[in-house]
Amino acid sequence: MSRSESVSASEQDADEHWHVHQLEDVYDALGTDREGLDNETAQRRLDEYGPNEIESEEGVSLLQIFINQYKPALIWVLIVAAAVMAIVGHTIDAGVIAGVVVFITVFGFLQDYRAEQSIQALQEMSTTYALVRRGGEKTEIDATKVVPGDVIFVESGDIVPADARIVEESNLRVDEGALTGESIGVSKEVGQIGQETALAERKNMLFKDTVVQRGSGTAVVVETGPESEIGQIATALEEAEERDTPFEAEMDRLGKIIAAGVIGAVAVIAISELVIGDTPPLQVFLTAVGIAVSAVPEGLPAVVTLSLALGARRMAEQNALVRRLPIVEALGSVDVICTDKTGTLTEEEMTVQRIVANRETYEVTGTGYDTDGEFRHEGDPVDDERVAEVLRCGMLCNNVDVGLRERDSDRPDARVEDGAAGANADVERTYLGDPTEISLFVAAQKAGFDHKKLAEEYPRTGEVDFTSARKRMTTVHRTPDGNTVAYMKGAPETVVERCDRELVDGELVELTDERRAEIEAHNESFAEDALRVMGFAYRPEVPDDQVETPNEELEQSMVFLGLQGMLDPPRPEVPGAIAGCLDAGINVVMITGDNAVTARAVGKEVGLRSTRVITGPELEEMSDEKLREMVDDVDIFARTSPDHKTRILQTLQAKGHTVAMTGDGVNDAPAVKNADVGVAMGIRGTDVTEQASDIVLLDDNFATIRNAVRGGRRIFDNVRKFVNYLLSGNGGEVTMIFTGTLAGLGLVITPIQVLWINVVTDGIPALTMGVDPAAEDIMERDPRPPQEGVITRRILASIVGIALFMTVCLLPLFTLNLYGELIPGYDVTDAVFGWSPGYDVGRDLAQTMVFTGFVLMEIVRIQAIRFRYDLGLFSNSWLVLAVGIAVTLQLLVLYTPTGQLLFDVEPLQLVHWAQILVSAAVFALLMALFVKIQDRYFDRY
Repeated sequence: MSRSESVSASEQDADEHWHVHQLEDVYDALGTDREGLDNETAQRRLDEYGPNEIESEEGVSLLQIFINQYKPALIWVLIVAAAVMAIVGHTIDAGVIAGVVVFITVFGFLQDYRAEQSIQALQEMSTTYALVRRGGEKTEIDATKVVPGDVIFVESGDIVPADARIVEESNLRVDEGALTGESIGVSKEVGQIGQETALAERKNMLFKDTVVQRGSGTAVVVETGPESEIGQIATALEEAEERDTPFEAEMDRLGKIIAAGVIGAVAVIAISELVIGDTPPLQVFLTAVGIAVSAVPEGLPAVVTLSLALGARRMAEQNALVRRLPIVEALGSVDVICTDKTGTLTEEEMTVQRIVANRETYEVTGTGYDTDGEFRHEGDPVDDERVAEVLRCGMLCNNVDVGLRERDSDRPDARVEDGAAGANADVERTYLGDPTEISLFVAAQKAGFDHKKLAEEYPRTGEVDFTSARKRMTTVHRTPDGNTVAYMKGAPETVVERCDRELVDGELVELTDERRAEIEAHNESFAEDALRVMGFAYRPEVPDDQVETPNEELEQSMVFLGLQGMLDPPRPEVPGAIAGCLDAGINVVMITGDNAVTARAVGKEVGLRSTRVITGPELEEMSDEKLREMVDDVDIFARTSPDHKTRILQTLQAKGHTVAMTGDGVNDAPAVKNADVGVAMGIRGTDVTEQASDIVLLDDNFATIRNAVRGGRRIFDNVRKFVNYLLSGNGGEVTMIFTGTLAGLGLVITPIQVLWINVVTDGIPALTMGVDPAAEDIMERDPRPPQEGVITRRILASIVGIALFMTVCLLPLFTLNLYGELIPGYDVTDAVFGWSPGYDVGRDLAQTMVFTGFVLMEIVRIQAIRFRYDLGLFSNSWLVLAVGIAVTLQLLVLYTPTGQLLFDVEPLQLVHWAQILVSAAVFALLMALFVKIQDRYFDRY
């Protein structure tokens, strides 16, 4: 039953605007009260509305994953081939082909299923619990069992289990960045707000999967699961059509081409035989079947699937979890990467590095959340008292919570300092709060401030909240001598404009215009060095009416204390990764919510191509045509919202770019979903974004994206190599059979022998080509155009040329051993080989010679293909082993009774091997000459 079926018309209106109505009306619409629900009602609603979770297609995913394995056209070509072989009585051939189909589909299914299970495991790591009032008692339950009408309780560090209307709150502040894209915490309050209030400004509401930064609150649940704000976004994403990757489209096109080629070749042969020959219709049909089997590359789908799977496994070892196998290859054609800054390009551990106090600038040592560090002036250590007041202000005007927890806890909102718990290795110190506030907290600890002791000496009595509009926060405290003091922190310009004095060496002095200009210069200098800057001030005397319920009137006549500049340092590996991308023709675009100056400084430090910046407000005023003109020249978009990401993505794609887009918040999900390669953050990312993505970064690191692109290019090179290898072999088989049939020689090779070549002696080496090392220049080439398929003009020429060379080299070998007597009156074969001529006697041996000749020529062909990529013979030990296995298996077929029986072969004598080796040598020379000609007229790859 839907919610609309359970409530009246007036209640439906409340349902749409929960933030607008009085609390009593909300209770009435939900059929609940301040005491919550009883257990029986809660269970009934759980049955009605379903679990409080975002459906992720898990119910049908197994079937869908299995069905997806049968989408490629090549699979259906194999299925039809197996059916035809079974009809004509070639049961062994049919069984081999059917086995190949089963192997491909089962292996592909297991690989895709494993990826989905890994995503589920990531999501289960963040399973949450909710504290609710059930039957008049507070009870902790699995958050998936929360229902509309439940009364929930939240406090600092909790993940909000559902959308809810706030009933009571105490200093409640929530990080809604996952939903709104705004990383600044939102202060919550009880009351009604206007109907048109934007989602990010609905202060009387809590939203599912947001994180409580501080304080506590009580709320009544209004929406759960797919009806929640985050659920509606997820539902819209699930309804979006899943697009095929360029590689999937290419392989499907290749399958259709092969199918059409098979049908065409069979038709031509059959018509020719029936028109110009006297071959019985049954023999014509069997010949056509033989041609069809030789034309179908039975091993190709298996090799492609295994190659992609091996690539996906390597990427997983490098912290990139691939959700769909074909996307591994799509990475190779990416020419633009749009990346977040915080946590992806940077460490996401803000560290105070410079302080302005007492009209001097001080450096702060130490990194991350390590509390060991000192303060220096012009390189020399200074007394902590020189910066004590600004640090005290930073710790008191701060909402970070500190505690200890067991190691390996998976709470996503906590920042951790390893080893902070001292000798107890089983626990660690945690910081709950905004990274900027944490950095201020840690800086004060470096000066010896103890947060518990300081909070006892300066108890907080009131607060004026931080908002994105105010850009500042003020707290009021009792002092040890019984007076009151107000501390302020915020954007330097908003702090300075409310100050009329400055603290210098313990004295209050006038804050002149000249000093204001100097402070602004410091601010700009810090920002240009990629530092986030905050200003600090205090008011030594607080009016009585502002002690417990302060407001903005308190924020005047302040005393300026100083500045603190903090850095979220770039990850050490990022500059090299970006340089590698630029060398590979891949542009890197940073999209961040930071201000333009800081974003430009970070971009310069990590090595972006240029430092041109467009801000969110500028983007909103810019027409689509103007953005399209300049988007290729912009590397940084600052002060952006998630909606801007989608617009940037669409503009880049409209200009023909293949774009990889990173994201973590729910509002990033549409951009991630619609990108050519969507990349979600595994640490900071939400479940919805992970479900919308193609790849999940387990370490949230940009260098992992670079490595994934390199892996994608390597995989595509290898796919192109073995497609060339397998199709040129199949082309040779078709040409041989076609020529032999038209010449009246009958089948020059049997269908079962062709299957053996395609699946075993070709398939095993082709499989190991999937682990070939990357070419040295792989990240020096420009990205492959998306419209450029696996088969290029050069590869097509190779397939045709190799097919002709194989025919030229093997057809005389077949004829010699089939007829025996080439010159009238002189029995060459009897003189040389010691057996009598004759059509019937020589056929098995002639087919055996062609059969084995194909195997040896394909081995020669492997290294010719790899040589183009500057890969030596022994650069892939698995390939060497595979070639050895293929040769060994061929010898077993030739020289064991079982092999001779199954494949209708004759054991070869030394002189037969000599003929085959001569033919292979001629083939190698022809191929070497052909490659030289290709080098003059075609691109290298």
